[in-house]
Amino acid sequence: MKDENKVRTAVIKRLPKYYRYLSVLRQMGIGRVSSVDLGRQLEITSSQVRQDFFNFGCSGLQGYGYEVESLMQEIGKILGLDRVNTMVIIGAGKLGRALANHSSFEKRGFKIIGMFDVKPNLIGKAVRDIEIQSIDNLQEFLIRHAVDIAVITVPRLHAREMAERVISYGVKGIWNFASVEFEVPEDVAVEHIHFSESLMALSYKLKEKRLVYASEWEDDRCPEEEPDRMAGRLAVP
Repeated sequence: MKDENKVRTAVIKRLPKYYRYLSVLRQMGIGRVSSVDLGRQLEITSSQVRQDFFNFGCSGLQGYGYEVESLMQEIGKILGLDRVNTMVIIGAGKLGRALANHSSFEKRGFKIIGMFDVKPNLIGKAVRDIEIQSIDNLQEFLIRHAVDIAVITVPRLHAREMAERVISYGVKGIWNFASVEFEVPEDVAVEHIHFSESLMALSYKLKEKRLVYASEWEDDRCPEEEPDRMAGRLAVP
């Protein structure tokens, strides 16, 4: 069972990537796609694509592929995108306001209905018609509104406290952008976002690309160039 859970987790992590690519195809007016094309986009094999979809009962037709619209609907149901998820942003600094201005959230079924902060100079201002309220109003707001997800963009020192507060008010989903992780009850879902880790992962990939390029350059040199190159090195004082 443990191995099955690992496989399922790996598949679920790929589903948003499938969904994003399928969205692009739909916008381009493309009605069907093959497992080969999907695999190429995700840098996995076509057989892995078919196995991923088979785990959730989705199957394509040989020689035809998958219908983009129906596949999007199935993946959307699995990801819970067939319903509107309401969100509040706690921390209306630059990051919080940038997220609030991200209009594509609504296209994916995520609706921001409230923003909160402690700074007096921010309270009362609006971002896309959403008024920034005092954090003192948070409890009353969460009691009056059904909120699915709390987006935490406060400094790391206050992130755990904010998470505990929203959980105590009944919020079951947390999207945490603070550079600290924390435990949550089993009935609460949390996703920790670390920009620095993503940037370091990019640095690693960039390093690997440079190594590959350098290796290919070494392999492509003409053999007769080697003595001249070595002589040039030895001649340098």
